[in-house]
Amino acid sequence: MDDFYSVSCATSDDFDGWMLLVDIVSDDFPGLVRNEYEKVLQDCISKRTAICAKNQDRVIGLLLFSLENGTLSFLAVHPDYRGSGIATDMIKTMIRRFPQNESISVTTYREGDAKGEAARKLYKKIGFIEDELVEEFDYPCQRFVFGVKGEAKNNLAQSLFFKGNIY
Repeated sequence: MDDFYSVSCATSDDFDGWMLLVDIVSDDFPGLVRNEYEKVLQDCISKRTAICAKNQDRVIGLLLFSLENGTLSFLAVHPDYRGSGIATDMIKTMIRRFPQNESISVTTYREGDAKGEAARKLYKKIGFIEDELVEEFDYPCQRFVFGVKGEAKNNLAQSLFFKGNIY
């Protein structure tokens, strides 16, 4: 992790800063309804399944996940801070919260969609494996899976993550 930011579970004190960042990145998330998202965020904060990256007191990265469903539900980094390892560090923090033999899935844009190029590259680098094509909010997407359902490459990435060797 770099010196200019920290990654931790979000608290209720992070709510307003989190929602400011959601407003900045909302165009990248078809189907996002702000008032519904706020309810989900409050629930995730209470369950400790909301992770944020902060530069001092400014929220610059967001990640929501579900232990029950085995999903990474929402990932975003402020445009000014992209490419600095924040998303990787948040995902690493999330993965450590899951049982080691648990699969984790995430849905992102399909190959060829410019909105999904960076996310697809990141998920593949970490060890997520491409899975089925799906539609979410009437938008063509693809599911990626990390963990038990993956292959040898996935297992190598998983072991590196749990040992803390990916940065």
